[in-house]
Amino acid sequence: MAAVAAGSGTPREEEGPSGEAAAPQPQASTSAPGPRLSRLPLARVKALVKADPDVTLAGQEAIFILARAAELFVETIAKDAYCCAQQGKRKTLQRRDLDNAIEAVDEFAFLEGTLD
Repeated sequence: MAAVAAGSGTPREEEGPSGEAAAPQPQASTSAPGPRLSRLPLARVKALVKADPDVTLAGQEAIFILARAAELFVETIAKDAYCCAQQGKRKTLQRRDLDNAIEAVDEFAFLEGTLD
């Protein structure tokens, strides 16, 4: 990390092991929040997990992984349903597009009949 020169208040570069000036390290800004790692609200996901009577404890890491898995699932099924909508020359997803995506993709077989 850049050191402050004695008495001047300005940062100076430190020397690396070979005598060359080391690149100054970027300082983390504490005022701006970092990028969100999850698009779903983790508190809402945690509430859904706690609604299951079989779950007694759920760690924050488990909640994050469940939220991320749900995001990926929704993204995948939405893309497949959008392809079905494009085949019908539409841009708006309809329920029948989800039905068609569920029927067309083997990984979604467990969802058959859930939209009825």
